[in-house]
Amino acid sequence: MIGSDDSPSPDGAPLLQVRGLTKRFGDLTACDAIDLKIGHGEIHALLGENGAGKSTLVKMLFGALAPDAGSIHWRGRPVSIENPAAARQRGIGMIFQHFSLFEALSVSENIALGLDGAKNRVELNATIRQVSSEYGLPLDPEASIADLSVGERQRVEIVRCLLQDPSLVIMDEPTSVLTPQEADVLFVTLRKLAAKGVSILYITHRLTEVLHLADHATILRRGTIVAKADPGTESAASLARMMIGEAVTASTKASAGENDSHGPERLTVSNGNLPSDNPFGVSLDNIDLHVRGGEILGIAGVAGNGQSELFDLISGERLAEQDDYVLLDGISSGKLGISGRRRLGAAFVPEERIGHGAAADLHLSDNVILTRHALPEKINRHGWISRKAAKLVEMRVGEIFDVRRAHSDPLASSLSGGNLQKFIVGREVDRNPGILVVNQPTWGVDAGAARRIRDALIHLAGKGSAVLVISQDLDEIFEVADKIAVISDGKLSEAVPSHLMTMEVIGLLMGGVHGGSEHAA
Repeated sequence: MIGSDDSPSPDGAPLLQVRGLTKRFGDLTACDAIDLKIGHGEIHALLGENGAGKSTLVKMLFGALAPDAGSIHWRGRPVSIENPAAARQRGIGMIFQHFSLFEALSVSENIALGLDGAKNRVELNATIRQVSSEYGLPLDPEASIADLSVGERQRVEIVRCLLQDPSLVIMDEPTSVLTPQEADVLFVTLRKLAAKGVSILYITHRLTEVLHLADHATILRRGTIVAKADPGTESAASLARMMIGEAVTASTKASAGENDSHGPERLTVSNGNLPSDNPFGVSLDNIDLHVRGGEILGIAGVAGNGQSELFDLISGERLAEQDDYVLLDGISSGKLGISGRRRLGAAFVPEERIGHGAAADLHLSDNVILTRHALPEKINRHGWISRKAAKLVEMRVGEIFDVRRAHSDPLASSLSGGNLQKFIVGREVDRNPGILVVNQPTWGVDAGAARRIRDALIHLAGKGSAVLVISQDLDEIFEVADKIAVISDGKLSEAVPSHLMTMEVIGLLMGGVHGGSEHAA
């Protein structure tokens, strides 16, 4: 039986229909009279820029927000979805972009919390292993959530939703932490689910996925529906144009005046060994990388292969075993903490926006202070913190990076994921650092925001900075990087000029075939 509420629909009635659905937050109308239909077994893409109203809409469908006006019809009948439990009861499952997991609990304990009724632990673990293997999303049911990478946590969310046996699955950026091969496996599974009558509301910023997967697409802009499209007759460019109201072009080195010559080496990691600090982590094994001024080195890899540990080693979140493992502009820095490395002109953007890149319950200007309080600049004047200077940075970053917010200097938690990402990247780029290390720079952001972030990285390199980009988005890697390396099981391949690298070679390296770069074109 598919879904918890499988009562038949009246003849011709869609599985889900919303009429005039509206949600306001003070003077801001996040969703304005939305009309939407999703048929049985349909894969329906929901597109729009960050802040367009997508998250607000699906939260109303899932019972996490109450609409101010309009109606929701399920199987042809008007319903009120009071909370997520009621949504699940009807057969609506949701996979959020921001995870809702308890870090102190195991994978199976988190999944059990999302299932109705008690289930034998051994039986549940076996089911998790079977389903996760079938979907190409391997999981250890006994692993602690606190020890999992972002990609592995996303797998937990997906498997937990599928074990609820839903009739409608709402998926928010489900492939943002998957390799192309893993995404292909997921697409096969989604098509099988659709063939069985399961409907899927698919939110993504990867427009090529929409073209290959979706039956229909609805495009939101600033809270209203601006277009409904048949992906089979559209292109990625036409969908992007509908989303932002103008043509979206790829970022190019030429836009920053880039050329083939680079400056001296600014970031060096030599013999970088770092033992894992937890049973489920990855130890770094003799990492060797070099980034010159004016150069962007892109590091690709499947989530959970040492990206977080590499970021920690370079940023100073974990100190190296030897001081000369990490050199910043030739200065041994392996034993320096984060503030010490920042004082040497380095800046860092971690992959997790909330809790790591920004404190959710603080204003944006306070988040500026958190990363600049130890630096000798206008914000820190002889030990005194200038909030005025911090607010000026917040305003400048908001304007340059088009950070959309209801008012100046809001709480970080009030921003959409993409807008918060633009702010965090912009906050660090605003410093004009000599070295920038960024982990997953455009995870979960729309095409326009991704272009703005990538252009900023290219422009920074064009001014002589060394930029290290760790990303699971291979299109992004090829778009911005001068050289590409792949991390797998804590080992880093040799960096190869991007024009000599191919998707096939990267796939081999991701799979642990070290030395695959020898086969680069």
